[in-house]
Amino acid sequence: MSIFRRPDYTSEATQFIDQLKADKPTLEAEQRAGRALLWDKNLNRADQADYLDARVPQQAYVYGTSPKISGE
Repeated sequence: MSIFRRPDYTSEATQFIDQLKADKPTLEAEQRAGRALLWDKNLNRADQADYLDARVPQQAYVYGTSPKISGE
């Protein structure tokens, strides 16, 4: 062993997560199930392309409107 070796350090956050995983071994599976429910979706590429094609470009100054010509 080297005289320069420091003792292993684990932060309080790491200790908390390790303890939480030890207390509830199904935690990671539950997290994956929740992610699959909300985020892991198959996209329809044709619908996504249609959505992007239908976008209207935003004006340079959002709060401005096109100039009105008097008499319209």
